[in-house]
Amino acid sequence: MGIRKAVIPVAGLGTRFLPATKSLPKEMLPLLNKPAIQYIVEEAVSAGIDDVLLITGRLKRAIEDHFDRIHLVEKHLEMSGKTELLRIVVEPAGLANLHYIRQPEPRGLGHAVLQARWHVGKEPFALLLGDDVYQGDPAAISQLIAVHEETGMSVVGVLPVSMAETGRYGIADFGPEDANPAKGPVLARDFVEKPDPEEAPSNWAIMGRYVLTPDIFEALEETPKGRGGEIQLTDALRTLARRGRVCVVALQGERYDVGDPVSFVKSTIAMALRDPAIGPEIRDFVTALLAEGVRQAAAAAEEPGAEKRA
Repeated sequence: MGIRKAVIPVAGLGTRFLPATKSLPKEMLPLLNKPAIQYIVEEAVSAGIDDVLLITGRLKRAIEDHFDRIHLVEKHLEMSGKTELLRIVVEPAGLANLHYIRQPEPRGLGHAVLQARWHVGKEPFALLLGDDVYQGDPAAISQLIAVHEETGMSVVGVLPVSMAETGRYGIADFGPEDANPAKGPVLARDFVEKPDPEEAPSNWAIMGRYVLTPDIFEALEETPKGRGGEIQLTDALRTLARRGRVCVVALQGERYDVGDPVSFVKSTIAMALRDPAIGPEIRDFVTALLAEGVRQAAAAAEEPGAEKRA
């Protein structure tokens, strides 16, 4: 069965962005002129998906409002002759058939995915997480859908990280030793949630994109609470992997990490530099900023007593 539905969990509290996320959902923070969540919905739509379920929580109403019509603003833009801005404002409401279910309490990603069971039914579905924005052709989720259509399995998108970073991600275990997800799909043997570097089975990290078969819901129901007292999706994937039902493949394209403030700023700068409309101006600004930083560092080094302070 083809992939017709996408699930996007957006119920997280966004604590790493406080106080900004006290009243604004993290997913609504803008990357250039669009909120991060819009890029992710657009990715699903580009893969031919027109049914998108967002798993929401309290204080997430702004997400629903963004994908709705706002007639007062539209009327103002229309009367002002700002047709391009009008198109941009109206566009999100027509992207897909959007549905919303609330996760009643923050019990982990696995629990959030479990809320989608009755909407998804017995179909395979795409799962896109909000901390990662991908750009490329084909889209990241399209790459996984293609692998699912070949194998019939659940497919997990991965990227390599340094061993020092394995404690931040779910890590894939696969074999044989010369297997390489960058060269094509590899059968997963296991997954480990945020292992210490010395315990990590590889440096291939799960990066926010999945195609899951409906047996994931049964696995989630059987999954006990894991790290942080939450139901972890990675633990349920372990169950399927041990049944030989999951493969991993390296994602292609540009990834923008928007999961924490430092990564968000880096991603904003990187995306701005690649934008043909504003890239040259931003590049000049960043170059001048770096030059000034070098000048100030050199001046400080020449101050009397600088060597002693160092």
